[in-house]
Amino acid sequence: MSPASWRDRRVLVTGHTGFKGSWLCLMLRHLGARITGYSLPPPTTPNLYDDAAVADGLTAIEGDVRNVGSLRECLSGARPEVVFHLAAQSLVRRSYADPVESYSTNVLGTACVLEACRTAPGLKAVVIVTTDKCYRNREWLWGYREDDALGGDDPYSSSKAAAELVTTAYRNSFFSPGLHSEHGVAIASARAGNVVGGGDWAEDRLIPDAIRAFVGNEAVRIRHPQATRPWQHVLDPLSGYLALAERMMLDGPVVGEAWNFGPLNEEARPVSWVMDYVCRRWENGARWIEDSATHPHEGGFLRLDCSKAAARLHWRPRLSLPQALDLALEWYKAWAGHRDLPALTRKQIQDYLSR
Repeated sequence: MSPASWRDRRVLVTGHTGFKGSWLCLMLRHLGARITGYSLPPPTTPNLYDDAAVADGLTAIEGDVRNVGSLRECLSGARPEVVFHLAAQSLVRRSYADPVESYSTNVLGTACVLEACRTAPGLKAVVIVTTDKCYRNREWLWGYREDDALGGDDPYSSSKAAAELVTTAYRNSFFSPGLHSEHGVAIASARAGNVVGGGDWAEDRLIPDAIRAFVGNEAVRIRHPQATRPWQHVLDPLSGYLALAERMMLDGPVVGEAWNFGPLNEEARPVSWVMDYVCRRWENGARWIEDSATHPHEGGFLRLDCSKAAARLHWRPRLSLPQALDLALEWYKAWAGHRDLPALTRKQIQDYLSR
């Protein structure tokens, strides 16, 4: 990842007020990019967008990704060279409560973004961000590769698999690699694992749930302590998205395909291991208990094979799981102590990029 590749580069980020979108905007700002954000207001209170002053230094446009006319107007005015599409409904349990919202946002929203990109002047690269849960989960002990079958047993996972199909269809129908010299746009999708990091306040997500319980002097209730996930700090997959976009600007459709960005295999740990570690590091009597209530289905084991990104993009995760959790806990302790969160967030990004 080269800072020179991003200096004064015009970039559009959808979902810039969300957790991952906020971290991505801060990384791009550090690299010198000219950023336009397109999103609905922050989805939680508190939120990273406000706490880390993400709005400083970017042009923010409020809009819904299901509004293709608004997206076209945004792209026409911003004239981005790169689009990162992160706007989504990103919670499994919420998708059970309102499946139509998940499908409309994740499937129709992706189609609307790609449709607006068809008439965007000067556009070179589009990265559609989905999830590791887009794979048909067979509870394999080995990692899923990019050409494994897509699927999903819950509305969220299947909506992300459908978003991948929409991306492939638009690439083949309207941004054909064989006609790249005519349209000039490369399209890729990025699939990442379970991310952790400061400023995530979503409901029914492990670390935010833990922090809320710790602050309230309560035990964290854990639904599936033996479930194993490819945990990683949010900055690791974001660095992969940036590396992918850089290659797309250089090599066009050669890398316009699906990519996995996950941790090393040994970093895939059960929820119980993560919570034991987090409770030890937080101290102050932090503890967790198993929630014996009945809950909607969630996959028990999931791992990504990221050998393609390592071989062709020269990308590897920079942080171990303990390092990732320590950075997240440093941020939340600073939040609890009313410290300077914009400064700390910028420092974590600077330290990460200097690794």
